[in-house]
Amino acid sequence: MSLMLASVNSLTEARLARDCGVDIIDLKQPAAGALGALDVSEVAAIVAGLPADARISATVGDLPMQRAIVVQATADMAATGVDYVKIGFFPGGEPLDCLAGLTGIAAQGHALIAVLFADTRPNPALIDAIAAAGFRGVMLDTLDKSLGSLTQLLSLNELATFVTSAKSHSLLTGLAGSLAAKDIPALLTLEADYLGFRGALCTGSRRTAAVDEERIRAICSSLRAVC
Repeated sequence: MSLMLASVNSLTEARLARDCGVDIIDLKQPAAGALGALDVSEVAAIVAGLPADARISATVGDLPMQRAIVVQATADMAATGVDYVKIGFFPGGEPLDCLAGLTGIAAQGHALIAVLFADTRPNPALIDAIAAAGFRGVMLDTLDKSLGSLTQLLSLNELATFVTSAKSHSLLTGLAGSLAAKDIPALLTLEADYLGFRGALCTGSRRTAAVDEERIRAICSSLRAVC
């Protein structure tokens, strides 16, 4: 059974997602990019404003793959008390050097989640390096939202290969990227640990608009109905 992750950008949205039964509340600012980050002070306030048993993740932002920048942002976000810190592995830069720098944070017990982007065709070998660095999980998302959804960019077989590879390293697995209710039945057959949503939860399916309770509940119901 795949859990539901909902990306939200405020305490109000986070509480709504929680009330609707969302499994993982993901804090980010969609208006700031594919993995746009909220300020760490705002993230800390949201963590404090949610029940202690809420599972919360947060992104560190659309950052260049430069070790010092990525490591500092990850350490700052981990200090907010979120359960998972999501780090995007963007094209260019030095991803392996960034991973080397992040091993210390992972060793301290912080659950780090690497985000790879389907439309950049990441090297499958990167999953091996992510596991070796002590990350808790890896997810597949999309970078350029104008190119279509995850299921439009990759076939079900390609997504299955990603999930199988990640699980062979005992990594948590997530799939996201402009997913809609119609994608759920096929994706659930892959048995990823969670499916992530933003646009499908928002007014007019616009990822930068506010989330809508009816839409959140509809996606929740779709996930549970198929399960």
